Amino acid sequence: MYYIVLQGLDAGIFGEILSYIYSGTLHVSLDTVQPLYQAADLLQLDYVKATCSTYMAMNLERSTCVDLYRFADAFSADMLLNRCRQWISRHFAEFVSSEEFCSLSVKQLTEIISHDELDVEEETAVWEAVVRWVQHSREDRLHHLPIILPHIRFNLLTSHDPAAILDHPLVREHPGSSEMIKNVVQRGSSNSNLRIGMDSLEMALLFEKGASEILFMNPRVGKYKLCDYKNLPPIVTMTATSDNDIYVLAEQSENWLFFLVYNHLENTWEQRASLLRAEIEECDGRVEHLVEGNGNIYYLACAESIDGVGRVVMEKYDRHMDHWHACSTPEHREPYTMTYLKAVFCGPHLYFIDSFEMHRYDPREDRWCRLTPLPRDMTRLWTAVAMGTEIYCTSLKLDKMFVYDTQSDTWDELPRWPNAEDFSKIDLSGPAVFILQSQLHILIRCRGNDGVLRKQIRVCDRSAGVWRDIDVLLPDDHWFWDYPDCPVARMYLPCLNGNHDDAQSTSSIQHTSD
Repeated sequence: MYYIVLQGLDAGIFGEILSYIYSGTLHVSLDTVQPLYQAADLLQLDYVKATCSTYMAMNLERSTCVDLYRFADAFSADMLLNRCRQWISRHFAEFVSSEEFCSLSVKQLTEIISHDELDVEEETAVWEAVVRWVQHSREDRLHHLPIILPHIRFNLLTSHDPAAILDHPLVREHPGSSEMIKNVVQRGSSNSNLRIGMDSLEMALLFEKGASEILFMNPRVGKYKLCDYKNLPPIVTMTATSDNDIYVLAEQSENWLFFLVYNHLENTWEQRASLLRAEIEECDGRVEHLVEGNGNIYYLACAESIDGVGRVVMEKYDRHMDHWHACSTPEHREPYTMTYLKAVFCGPHLYFIDSFEMHRYDPREDRWCRLTPLPRDMTRLWTAVAMGTEIYCTSLKLDKMFVYDTQSDTWDELPRWPNAEDFSKIDLSGPAVFILQSQLHILIRCRGNDGVLRKQIRVCDRSAGVWRDIDVLLPDDHWFWDYPDCPVARMYLPCLNGNHDDAQSTSSIQHTSD
């Protein structure tokens, strides 16, 4: 009898591998994913390696990034290594402030700061990151400065920044190399490309349900980019997070929805766990919402049953486990027309609003409570958006607009849209509402006396109690929207441009395991 000794393979991990071989099911957790990958690498089980890589990539965060970065580098896990670099680039400011950043090797540090994809608005942020890394272990790291400094793009600094850097103690006190450092600073880097974060802009996202085009726009500066994601399934609903992540639910089948997250640096969509559409008995159609709060994503399906009673189903996405699970739902007492329902996060709570009732959800306790409803003056709620501690609600025809104070549970009426009484000129599909640069914007289509449909944007000046026109030329091409909620996110303009010189760029769904 012959025995083969597998060195360094834990018995429990090998048991998981055997279980997968016989059952086809692999159980992965943060504690076991790296040993599972190592075992799969030893046993040449490519599917297990791909599954572990995908799981690690989906669980990238500040506390895990450096460890996963090192792991991916050691095992040449290219997909995971690329995701680690992307995460660090997109979250550079957050990453630099962590203890994990200070544990980087000089090789890893120089590799990171050499990338064009760093999300920094000024090059001084890169210099300050280097200073923090050196000062963490000054005596051991000071001599690395001549290696590191050429990767800082000093030629992107403002005129007074180099003088301040040359006068920094790290430069003045560096033994024997101060002249070389001064030459590097004064000569500048051989790479003069802008960092990706230096060409970024907060933009509202408009889309038509069932289509695959998204219009990214900032009318305040006249920037528009229409991207046609040709392989993106028809969009159902969309949301953007406070970290500028963009999530989409898209049609997969009658009973299933694709759940996709946007990759900013590659201008692609990556698939997450599909969502089984909520089954709501005895209902006629449904309205579906995707909302984000406190780093979590929630799906709400709302429908009106045959007896006129509202039905609501809510699920929460678990990012670490990549699956959805049910949450509690509000008890709706009054009948409603399901089209006019809104779910919005404001502060730590989710608010569920319709024309007759208002509910608040506490994610920590998975519990709902009833609040003061909209004033009866607003018979048809169209949409709601949150800013600070307030929620702005508008009617379909803008004849009524209210703001809700979440701290006092009270409503106040906003100034009327000018000429709101002339309803015939406002297109029936309704306005689009968004918060851009901390101001409430409303975009409408108005049909003039000549019958031509034109787009118009106004901003609410709450301090003066008036609406002001944005004096910009809106594009009058074929783009269209029919969804009142416009997520807002900070976008990297070069990534939206891609290789295209016109106003359109194309992309496709990209799976994390590719």
